[in-house]
Amino acid sequence: MKYNKIAVVMGGPSSEAQISRLTGQAVTEALRSKGYEVTALELCPHTLVNDVKSSGCDVVFNAVHGKYGEDGLLYATMQMIDMPCTGSGVLASALTMNKAASKRIFLSAGINTPRTLFFKDTVADDIDIKTHIMDEFDFPMVVKAVDQGSSIGVFTVKDKNELTKGLNEAFKYSHEIIVEEFIRGRELTVAVYGNKQKKAMPIIEIVAQNGIYDYHNKYTKGCSKHIIPAPISKELTEKINDISIEACNITDCSGVARVDLILSEDNIPYVLEINTVPGLTETSLVPDTARHAGIEFPDLCEMMLDMIE
Repeated sequence: MKYNKIAVVMGGPSSEAQISRLTGQAVTEALRSKGYEVTALELCPHTLVNDVKSSGCDVVFNAVHGKYGEDGLLYATMQMIDMPCTGSGVLASALTMNKAASKRIFLSAGINTPRTLFFKDTVADDIDIKTHIMDEFDFPMVVKAVDQGSSIGVFTVKDKNELTKGLNEAFKYSHEIIVEEFIRGRELTVAVYGNKQKKAMPIIEIVAQNGIYDYHNKYTKGCSKHIIPAPISKELTEKINDISIEACNITDCSGVARVDLILSEDNIPYVLEINTVPGLTETSLVPDTARHAGIEFPDLCEMMLDMIE
């Protein structure tokens, strides 16, 4: 064992806190089954350092989705006290958590991603802005808060009234939003693992019960189907894996990350975003593809510890 005493940090003030706790509980049980001494810690920003030190751990397993965990702040705090921590570093976490920042990185590197408009602060009721959006994109289109996960703050809008509502709702979650063209196609995700030398696990195709992979369908058992491996050609599989690994390389991700994509009806892959703290719950994608690759969940959690640099 590289480490013996592990603090699994979960929860916190994020809008994804409940899902984070499910991830943290699953990881805690998995690592205990491997013989590790594990302390489960609820993230309290004001007492985090003392809580981690008091646990007596020699490593932190980051199970915090969203704010403070996935945005690099937990990792940065652990760096300041010389405590090893799972996942990508500060820069990669901050870049990928912010959809506007990661979009700009993808575009600069020539990685295919849906056409996007970027907006800050109070534009939701600006008629000129809505006219600009409708001039750029046909309905449906996608409105997203830039720094949320688990499909929170994401809205597929079908007409002008829904656009106004979607903009207003997205701005409740963030001061910055993006508006994307809607790509009709198949939802895919790729788990990428490793540090300098990265590899991809089998591609998953996600088929949601009602056609929309939203918060409910993500976390309700039986509401979405994971097809592993995705039924696509060998050539297209290699192309999608290469794009996913490249996206993780240019954003400097490490450990285990998950790349979400849309495969258009004419088989063009579009990268949507990268998750540096992917869900590890009963219904989550990464544990599913890992099992298909012959990696059981406790072994996956141990792998994530072993990849700490």
